Amino acid sequence: MPEKNTKYNKGFSLVESLIAIAIFVLLAGVIYQTSASLIKGISIYRENTAISSLANQYMEIVHNLPYSKVGTLSGNPHGELPDLPNAPQIIINNTSYQIYYVVNYIDDPADDTAGNGDFASNDYKQVKLYVKNVGTDKMYSFLTNITPKGLENLDAGGALSINISDASGQPVPDAKINIKDDVLNINLTRTVDANGNWIEVGLPNGINAYHLTASKTGYSTDQTYPITLENPSPTKADSTILNGQVTKVSFSIDKLSNLSFKTLNQTCQIMPNVNMEIKGSKKKGEPDLVKFDHNYTSSAGGEISLNNIEWDNYLPIPTDNYMIYGSSPAPEFNVLPNTDQNINLLLGPKTTNSLLVIVKDVGTDNPLESAIVKLQNSVLNVDKTKITGGSTWNNNDWTGGFGQTDFTDETKYFADDGNISTDITPNGLRLYKFNNDDPYPDNGRLISSTLDTGATTTVFTTINWQPTSEDPSTMIKFQIAVNNNNTATTTWNFTGPDGTAESYYTTSGTNITAPNARYIRYKVFLSTVDNTKTPVLTSLNINYISGCFTPGQVIFPGLQSDFGKNYQITVNAAGYAPQTISSQEIKGYQTLRVSLSH
Repeated sequence: MPEKNTKYNKGFSLVESLIAIAIFVLLAGVIYQTSASLIKGISIYRENTAISSLANQYMEIVHNLPYSKVGTLSGNPHGELPDLPNAPQIIINNTSYQIYYVVNYIDDPADDTAGNGDFASNDYKQVKLYVKNVGTDKMYSFLTNITPKGLENLDAGGALSINISDASGQPVPDAKINIKDDVLNINLTRTVDANGNWIEVGLPNGINAYHLTASKTGYSTDQTYPITLENPSPTKADSTILNGQVTKVSFSIDKLSNLSFKTLNQTCQIMPNVNMEIKGSKKKGEPDLVKFDHNYTSSAGGEISLNNIEWDNYLPIPTDNYMIYGSSPAPEFNVLPNTDQNINLLLGPKTTNSLLVIVKDVGTDNPLESAIVKLQNSVLNVDKTKITGGSTWNNNDWTGGFGQTDFTDETKYFADDGNISTDITPNGLRLYKFNNDDPYPDNGRLISSTLDTGATTTVFTTINWQPTSEDPSTMIKFQIAVNNNNTATTTWNFTGPDGTAESYYTTSGTNITAPNARYIRYKVFLSTVDNTKTPVLTSLNINYISGCFTPGQVIFPGLQSDFGKNYQITVNAAGYAPQTISSQEIKGYQTLRVSLSH
């Protein structure tokens, strides 16, 4: 049987198969890339065609509008074209496009510019059309200028010239100015130039129609105010725009600051939950409508924090049954831009009439320590003397009785010897007798509760009391005891001005010679050599300087108003010319600032 020819019956080898596959993949890739490029090209062509069609269509709308109507619904120039807040969406080839305009007046420098002699500065309008592919966020823009026929458009309104400066009068570059007219639905935000200036031209007529707000990140804001029933006379009313006129408005903004108050009592202890109204001095309306007026309550730590506030003078006013007995630093609280300030407020019981005196050097404006302030009223028989600097421990009511170790209730004290009367009107300390016909005892003693001044470095300065003189047959004298260990077993060593137990403070206004210490008590001695008479103590003040001192200040609480100008204040300080303020009337809580010259 003949042998078969197998030459044409063999299959492809592995190498031949791989080469064939590679050639196929290469051809397929070429075909795919060609197809993809073709599809992409068709897509781009369709996109460009759609964009071109939309641009032609919506630019044609602009060119067909009357010149006076070329503007946006909420912009300036104001007109009939949709802006971004009112942008319509158009669907072409299953693709959504958003369409809106931005229109601006152009002030051609060929005929000067606004503010430099050209008061018809709206030379022509520049229209920018935006077409946005909603799916890809790709934006296309087209620009055209629309020129009025003949002269510059006289019915396009007036111009607004704005300047923004800081507290020192320097320009604030890149600040924002918002221009808003709710009636015409105009809402513009512009950025001032390096000199703090912006000129907005072509605004429609409006009487007090434009509300303006100046701002910048990290800065305060300034604004105009509408005329309302609450604010019928704004200090800076919403702006008026008139045809052919330039309205100039200036604003002042600067970096924000922080202010913190700490509420303390007369013994420098924290007072939580104190209600306080805090007012600024900058006005938004006449006669006394201020920009800043808010109510606060001090925290558990006695803190009231005002963060990110503008520079201003701030006045704290307690709204509870308290008043300010002094502060550190001294009032007023003038907050400068870009600063942090901490203020200690010393509070005490509110009285109907009082006087806070602040004594300063006329040249440096620094508070003066150790100035002697004398308050007199011959009609009311008032003669009080205090010394500036530090704090005052004031006792003028002992009607709460004995048994109080620490000074918390201002009407109570620690102990007496049974020969002291505390509840006879008017208030004061007297020698005690059981019946009206009984004689007064020869003497009596009272020991105060313990005052905690808050610091072991406290300096005790002077002791003052009222009245300063007694009947010659009677006498009032004092001794002082201090220590740094106020415990139940503490020994109180009472001494007089020479540091011994044999001396006494017998003259009001005497310097205290006790060492620096945190805690203090006083002992008062009443005596008489005529048993039909008794000395009377109506008030006692012990001045001291601790960590919460009130520089250059003294407070006179509990004054009477005689409905006449009968008070006289005399201020003396070593090395300064004395000053006397006569015919002073005191009603309510009053502050008197006295400047002394060398």
